[in-house]
Amino acid sequence: MQDISKIYTDGGARGNPGPAAAAFVVLKDGGVLIKHSEFLGIATNNEAEYKALAMALSWLVDNQKLFQNSKISFFLDSELVVRQVTGLYKVKSEKLKLLIIKIKALEKRITDVEIKYNIVRREKNKLADKLVNLKLDENPM
Repeated sequence: MQDISKIYTDGGARGNPGPAAAAFVVLKDGGVLIKHSEFLGIATNNEAEYKALAMALSWLVDNQKLFQNSKISFFLDSELVVRQVTGLYKVKSEKLKLLIIKIKALEKRITDVEIKYNIVRREKNKLADKLVNLKLDENPM
């Protein structure tokens, strides 16, 4: 049976644009492997959501040996990001187009790992959401 790990990502901005943060949480073998968050400065909510996904993929590139021959399900509460990353929606924003290019480049660097993107309700993304809000609270502007 193939190992399935989960990565939850979230991004948020207080104001749009406004102070923003991004976070991801990796679950493997039923436990939290890593939690990470970053303050982004001023960004839109969508930019923060994309940057959270890019951060998680970048971490995965560096740690993919932990996940060889496995599946990883990404969970995002941004329907827009999931639908744009999977090609169901077009990307109109030039800033978001650049982030999609970065995400696609990171995906190409990940081998022997099957990636699936899923939309999840905000209530199911509590830990990543909490990390975003804690990071924003630490960095009042």
